[in-house]
Amino acid sequence: MKVLKWILIGAVALLIIGLLFPEKIMIPVQGATAKDWNHNTFWYEPWGKSGVHKGIDIFGTKNTPVVASTSGVVIFAGELSRGGKAVAVLGPKWRVHYFAHLNEYSVSAGDTVSINSQIGLLGDTGNAAGKQPHVHYSILSLVPMPWLFTTQNQGWKKMFFLSPHKKLTIK
Repeated sequence: MKVLKWILIGAVALLIIGLLFPEKIMIPVQGATAKDWNHNTFWYEPWGKSGVHKGIDIFGTKNTPVVASTSGVVIFAGELSRGGKAVAVLGPKWRVHYFAHLNEYSVSAGDTVSINSQIGLLGDTGNAAGKQPHVHYSILSLVPMPWLFTTQNQGWKKMFFLSPHKKLTIK
């Protein structure tokens, strides 16, 4: 019982420490501006098999560098059926920054990345094959935010997904 107590205290301390790290976010496509994505596509529906679009698509020229939008640890770098070549970075506030449809990625799980360091190249892999090159960028919070819950389709999932558009356009 004593061990369980210390494990719980350690887990709570780790959670709090992660929430205290300051979060700085930048546009993850080199040279891109807010004009390179549709500001209304976050939570747009209908959106293919996923039902709603839980991120934004930032468009550009194929093989443009895709950079880490925040500092963190790479928790996934590989291929997914829908996302194609993809990378996920665990950043401050226990948020996962997900980059999909890359032409290639240059990081591995376990790597630490700094904001603005290159993680891959813009592409059209996965279910974006044949479409204009872009990166699908999502921000997933591992800590639920119940105040974001809505009655929309899949609205309960909004407790976990943040609008990248809002995070990238805050001054």
